[in-house]
Amino acid sequence: MTTYTPAHYRGQKLLPAAARHLVGRFSYGLTLTLARQVGAAGGALGWFDHQLDPGAVDDGRADELRSWWPSLSRSATDIWHRQRDGVEGGWEVMEDYQRWVLLRRIRSRRQVLEAVTELWENHFNVPVYNDNAWFWRRQYGDTIRAGALGRFDDLLHAVVTHPAMLINLDNVSSSAAHPNENLGRELLELHTVGRGEYDEDDVKGSARILTGWSADMWDTFDPVYRQKWHDTGPVQVMGFADPNADADGRRVTRAYLTYLAHHEATARRVARKLAVKFVSDDPSDALVARLAAVYLDNSTEIRPVLRALVRSSEFARSVGAKVRDPGEDVVATYRALDVRLDRPPAGDAGDSYAANQIVWQADSIGTKPFDWPRPDGQPIDNDAWSSPSRMLATMSVHLDMAGTWWPDKGATYHSTAWWVPRYPIRFDVLVDALSQRILHRRSTAQLLQACCEAVDVQPRERITKDHGLVRWNWYRLLTTFLDSPAFLTR
Repeated sequence: MTTYTPAHYRGQKLLPAAARHLVGRFSYGLTLTLARQVGAAGGALGWFDHQLDPGAVDDGRADELRSWWPSLSRSATDIWHRQRDGVEGGWEVMEDYQRWVLLRRIRSRRQVLEAVTELWENHFNVPVYNDNAWFWRRQYGDTIRAGALGRFDDLLHAVVTHPAMLINLDNVSSSAAHPNENLGRELLELHTVGRGEYDEDDVKGSARILTGWSADMWDTFDPVYRQKWHDTGPVQVMGFADPNADADGRRVTRAYLTYLAHHEATARRVARKLAVKFVSDDPSDALVARLAAVYLDNSTEIRPVLRALVRSSEFARSVGAKVRDPGEDVVATYRALDVRLDRPPAGDAGDSYAANQIVWQADSIGTKPFDWPRPDGQPIDNDAWSSPSRMLATMSVHLDMAGTWWPDKGATYHSTAWWVPRYPIRFDVLVDALSQRILHRRSTAQLLQACCEAVDVQPRERITKDHGLVRWNWYRLLTTFLDSPAFLTR
């Protein structure tokens, strides 16, 4: 095959396969800009380690996106009052939150932070459409982003005592007289040790510890701690015991959550969750045990666990083992096609803009971000996102975007001339150039054959600017890359 370096890659080497694997697994799509950042960092591991200190990565372009949807910066009280007064519903603010999340993933230079934040936001799932919790849902996401790469014990305390979680799992009404076990149970079952590690008495004790954590419902929605509601007296959950004599139960809550975070069962669950998300659906017990040991040896710090994960032989062997979910697919498509998005105008005039339509694109494939109704969060395994219906929906989105048909407002797509390195060009050389541009790897015989069949062109056929491929079949060629296994996996 003839070697050709497209204009977009002039002076730029493709990343080695191992580097492409690491960056692809911990980003929302490898782009030319990202590849250059990896090169500037001295390679994929250098880039990854730098990403683990997000404060050192300037992300101003992503930070400015919040201003596109002004209600995302409103207080919970303000959002509640606007809903009460018929100005704007909380569900409308939550649609804007979903849009903002997707656009952050497209634009952010802190790709590892965004990927890990998504993982924890699903692990500690508070559905964005949950009545009343949505007043605090944006701040809840901010809390998780702030702690996503820190200590799990700090993150656990921050999310379990956050108003969004307290409202979502009914702890705001839990008192000594009328304890509600929802949060106490899910804390054990989903957030920490997992099933089989506790019994019903432990659930009751867990709920007792959390009584008193509440919010000022139907007035300000501000967080409050109600000492009169806290259930005092000796409490035991698994191996944790405390006299719990103080009317203010915040100390015992902190001690209890710290105990859970440092529990060996929690270490295994956190390690497995990270391995399933970033390695494979069925990570080995040996890998999980090694990651759990790193977690405990580093006082629940997430960064050392991630460093160990990406340096493991099992991670190196997991190339192509993870399927992109609907949100990842849509974001990766915008990044691969290098679509430029405009700020939508306020009101109905902005509804058709791509920045607003993107949430419906993800929904058309399978789900919007954080829309999963149950507290366990949306699946992160391949089977959940590998159905024929999902594939057909994905192909439809790819086709619309490759053809620049939808969304068509507030989005600037590149012309065919931007994609084609030169005219005339042999078709197999063009396919190789596009493979490097979109997939960041050289073309293969299989990919070339798929492209030939998609647009009815022979490998050595001469492509000019007046060729039928350029004039009316270009979108079919682009979708062949977007529909390929190399693009649908990360």
